[in-house]
Order: sequence, then C-alpha cells, then structure tokens
Amino acid sequence: MNAFTQSVASYIPRGRHFAGLIIVFIGSLFCLWLNTSLNTWTNGRIVGLSSLTLAILIGIVLGNTIYPSVAERLEAGVGFAKGQILRLAIMFYGFKLTLTQVASVGLPAVMSDALVLTSTFLLTYWLGTKWLKVDKKTTLLIGSGASICGAAAVIAADPIVKAEAHKVTIAVATVVVFGTISMLLYPFLYHLGWLQPWLSAQDYGVYTGSTIHEVAQVVVAGNAISPEVGDTAVVTKMIRVMMLAPFLLVLSFALTPSGGTNDSEKLSFISRAKQVRVPWFAFIFILIVLLHTWINLSEGFEQAMVVLDDVLLTMAMFALGLTTHLSAIKQAGVKPLILGAIMFGWLIIGGGLINVGISFI
Repeated sequence: MNAFTQSVASYIPRGRHFAGLIIVFIGSLFCLWLNTSLNTWTNGRIVGLSSLTLAILIGIVLGNTIYPSVAERLEAGVGFAKGQILRLAIMFYGFKLTLTQVASVGLPAVMSDALVLTSTFLLTYWLGTKWLKVDKKTTLLIGSGASICGAAAVIAADPIVKAEAHKVTIAVATVVVFGTISMLLYPFLYHLGWLQPWLSAQDYGVYTGSTIHEVAQVVVAGNAISPEVGDTAVVTKMIRVMMLAPFLLVLSFALTPSGGTNDSEKLSFISRAKQVRVPWFAFIFILIVLLHTWINLSEGFEQAMVVLDDVLLTMAMFALGLTTHLSAIKQAGVKPLILGAIMFGWLIIGGGLINVGISFI
C-alpha cells in the first residue's frame, strides 16, 4: 500500500472509532441546535456566539466531569474527530468561498489582509517567545488564530504545530474572548464617529474583515453598519481565510529542522523544503474553492455541504473540549491571555493604520 492510499484509508473510520464518533456527533448536533435556539429565545441579543464556542465549552465541562470515566472506550473516536474530521472540515470550508467574491472587493482588501496577517503573526511570535516567554507552540497557535480566522485557523495549524489539547484550547480561548469584544467594539467606535474621518463605510468593512478574528464576529460587526458594509466585511474575511493554505505551508517549512549548529551541517533551502510536512488538506481546500468558483453547483448541494462543514467543525471542537484538562490550562497561567490582549490592541490600532494607509493609495 503506497503513501497516498494509506493517507486516504486513514480517513475511513474503523470499528474502534464508532463509539467515540457517535458521542462527538451527538454533542455537535446539540451545540448546533443550542446555538440556533439561543438566538431565537433571546431575539438575537446573544450575538456572535457560534456552535464552535459552545462545543468547546460544553466539551470542557464534560471532559472534566463525566468523560474521564469512559475515556478508554471513546478515546479512539474522539482522537479521530480531532484529527481526520478536523482536516475534512478545513477542506469543505472551500464550499463557503469563491474567487468571484475576492474580485468584488478588489486589491485593497487583499493587500490589507496580507499585511495584517503577516504583521500580526510575526509580532505575536516575537512578543510571545522573546518578551512574555510563552510556550512556543501556544504562541504559534495564538498567532494563527489572531492573524487568520480564529478557532478554525488554530485547529488547522495544530497538525503542523502538534501541540497538546490544553494549548489548543488556550489559543481558542483568546479568539473567543477578544474576538467577541472586537465584534461589539468596532460598531461602537464607528457610531461614535471616531472612525469616519479615517475610513469610509466600505473601508470600515475591509478594516473589520481584515482584523476581527472569527467569521461570525465579522458578520455582526459589519452588518451593524449596513448590509452592504457587512458583505464587504465578510468577503474581506473570506480572502483572509483563503490565505490559510499558503500560511500553513510556510509554517511547516519554518518548523522543519535546519540541521546542525555549524554552518557546514545546516541543510540547504531545497533540502529543508523536501522535509516539509505538506498540509495537503489545506490545498484541497483551495482546490474546492476553485471548483466552487468554476462549476455551477445546485443550491441544495451547496447548502448541504455548508451544513456538513458546520457539523464537522463543531465535532472537532467538541472532541477538543473533551480532551482538555482544566489543570493544564491553570498551569499555563495568564501570560497567553496577556499575549492575546496585546494582539487584540494591535489588530485595532496597527490593523487600523494599515487600512488607513492602503485607503490613501
């Protein structure tokens, strides 16, 4: 059996996976239902809350109470959800995007996204590892979430970073906390009139899409101004999401060992490139985006794939919550949250300056 066949076969669940997968699937359906119901019960007053957030929170509660007593029987399926199900979810995310959406907002949005992504990730890494002395893997995951697309980016980067479950949870927590604050703060600043001298309504949409963490949060912050601004914000955000694949490839290259300490022992660029763990699931995501752009899919099929992707992402987050131990999070201390808070400030101010600069070009 060659490597490709083995890779494909690894996505087929075996008998030992079923018990855990059934529990994770039921949990994800409950979280999706609860998210919809909460919005209905509160007339939409609980804004920006997603099934992913609920899944990890409920998963953590169960993971630190009931789950340990049945973990031995369920761990194979829960691990499958954190691995293969997660990768499938990232691939199918492509059904939410098209290149036509990219063209609709133009080059300024692409430039804003690229500059915000690069500056945010590099600044997070420098501050986290050099100044705050946060664990390297946690820092990489926080940087991934802040610079690209929140929780989805954190869990997409994890197969490359290979961090423990509690480190992934800490990174997701920074996205949830500061992304939620930004979702409410951006419209507030706009309505106060503090942003209008610098950004037009459409520029505000690009600013929102290029600096707020989660897609759901961008939807809320953009539509708080107008539906048109909301569309611009979401498309800009989706361009950021499309940058996930090349980002993961660069990250994989950066984490590939360069060789010995002596110059003569260090590997050449080509040698290092050959050792890179290629994130194939991210490139299949890009391929699906291209197919989604070029092929006319029926509305029913497209909606079904979007729903399927929501279920798969929620399953992955629920599985992550089940395997997260609160003691490990407590041990990590407050430094990761301080790092998340600093990057939150950077996205507002630094991201704002980037967008203002581009709007004058």
